[in-house]
Amino acid sequence: MTLPVERMLAMYEMMLVIRGVEERAARLYKDGEVPGFVHLCIGQEATATGACSALAEGDVITSTHRGHGHCLARGLQPAEMFAELMGRDTGTCHGLGGSMHIADPRRGVFGANGIVGAGLPIAVGAGLAQRLRRGTGVVVAFFGDGAQATGAFHESVNLAALWKLPVAFFCENNHYAEFSPAAAQHAGTLAQRAAGYGIEHVALPGNDVFAVAEAMDGLVASLRETPRSVIVEADTYRQHGHYEGDPQRYRDADEVQEWKARDPITEAAAVLARGGVATEDLAALAAAVAGRLDDAVASARLAPVADPARMATAVSAPRSCPSEPPLVPSAGEFRTMDAVSEALHAELASDDTVFVAGIDVAAGGNVFGLTRGLWEQWPDRVIDTPIAETALMGAAVGAAMAGLRPVVELMYVDFLGVCFDQILNQMAKLRFMTGGEVELPITVRTQFGAGRSSGAQHSQSLEGLLAQIPGLTVVMPSDPADTYGLLRAAIRDPNPVVFIENRLMYGQRGPRPPEDYLVPIGRARTLRDGTDVTVVSYSRMVWEALAAAEIVAAEGISVEVVDLRTVAPLDLDTVLASVRRTGRLLVAHEAVAGIGIGAELAGAAAGEGFWTLDAPVLQVGATRTPAPYAPNLERRWLPDRSRIADGIRQVARE
Repeated sequence: MTLPVERMLAMYEMMLVIRGVEERAARLYKDGEVPGFVHLCIGQEATATGACSALAEGDVITSTHRGHGHCLARGLQPAEMFAELMGRDTGTCHGLGGSMHIADPRRGVFGANGIVGAGLPIAVGAGLAQRLRRGTGVVVAFFGDGAQATGAFHESVNLAALWKLPVAFFCENNHYAEFSPAAAQHAGTLAQRAAGYGIEHVALPGNDVFAVAEAMDGLVASLRETPRSVIVEADTYRQHGHYEGDPQRYRDADEVQEWKARDPITEAAAVLARGGVATEDLAALAAAVAGRLDDAVASARLAPVADPARMATAVSAPRSCPSEPPLVPSAGEFRTMDAVSEALHAELASDDTVFVAGIDVAAGGNVFGLTRGLWEQWPDRVIDTPIAETALMGAAVGAAMAGLRPVVELMYVDFLGVCFDQILNQMAKLRFMTGGEVELPITVRTQFGAGRSSGAQHSQSLEGLLAQIPGLTVVMPSDPADTYGLLRAAIRDPNPVVFIENRLMYGQRGPRPPEDYLVPIGRARTLRDGTDVTVVSYSRMVWEALAAAEIVAAEGISVEVVDLRTVAPLDLDTVLASVRRTGRLLVAHEAVAGIGIGAELAGAAAGEGFWTLDAPVLQVGATRTPAPYAPNLERRWLPDRSRIADGIRQVARE
């Protein structure tokens, strides 16, 4: 061995720490002091220790649901970890993450993850941040052998390989994906898959900590010098089951004993003894570690329980609340599509942490031409991606955690299903699961819009689905000026914002606001005053509501029209104030009627606004079927000014 003895002893000590933490976690779980699920890495200490020993400050790791060892090897302290496992306020994530989600972005630990393979796209984003900043940092993305069957794995490796990002995809091959042996899971080997992506495959003896460290030393140094992606596969074994309490009927007892005989700590001790380290010194080191860990458990037991107040503050970072600016036209009119382009241009010009990424957004200028001209001016920060929405959304998460401001495009909101995990379980939740210790300033631009026979997979209004998710802000502007002002505000916001444009409005014209125009997120506006009925809407349906108000005005019905602009969070104060004036409420939206934004507003009106209502609340939305293709059927399916006018008349009669 060529490693210094002092470093070898330090790695041996770290393995003792990891083993000791895991053994105590098992007992605490059995005794009921650790709730939830616990997945231990006993037997795999050498991979975490050896790999992380090669890393420096500024490097990043992503982890798995079996992540205690990775986090400890990267610098988390046992007392913080025990406190987190026990749900205490002094835990690394203040009791909001727990075993499967433990993280510390300040130390470059971008999160253990309860979703198999989900950390890999985030690692790609951390690697992209290194490239955009021209840094020399390296990312190690730990995953188990079962994760190589996921789409997230394939999209991430392909994207990282394509962009030559400094990412080591580190597989801890413990031979089982939950209860299933690897042979029953994969048609090909990791070496074959690496060759398919045109990248290196490095095989390591995963129970030899010193061999892992030496190999990772060379590999990490090489990635700093020549950024690229590699797959590392370490052959190892978990001595406990998939989770604590797993009866392990799927494993042969002789197999378990065979691997225990190759225990990484025992093997490391033998190497140190052969190198002249006294057995008594190793025993003293083990005793000292045990004492420190016992103290850490005692400290965690005495720590205060998780603070309920943190639940609210950890969901979203505070956003500025500027006053509503007056719309003073600066230079005639412009179109909604111009508003998108000019807002992106303004933010790219004013903040070098902003980048734009998506399918065909660079040289192609976006499928609707909205980003034309941006790539020519910022070729490094306007980036085309493969058709890999999971990797794209996850890369946005990782890049934001690394301090950038991604603006990523989901070509159609209908494609939400192919990348929903990264939005639902990562983007929306990571601030909360880190106890509020990270900001995620991400803007997801997407578009929708029925009325052009695009069929059931390109005509959906899914804002209600997104609005259900704590941690996400959902913005849906209705005119060019608001599109410009709200998009700029979204990009500057410290939280994930899904910005949904209506493609049928891209050609709509309206007053061009001043260049510094910013519209506050989360505030509705009243577009038309009235006394008889309040109509609340957003996006394109606002204009149908205004047209309907004109129709019924001729019949003596005075309608107040409120444009939500932001559908999550809802500006209930503005809506309820209007209902107090009119006594009646109709909600009109392009989404199917029933569960959704309309139902939420109806519930609020029936609750907080009950004593001001003079009639039942009515919703006008699309018929509760998928969008039809035939034009005559689509016209029947989609709400319009005529149906809204009929609804206004009905509410006014009540």
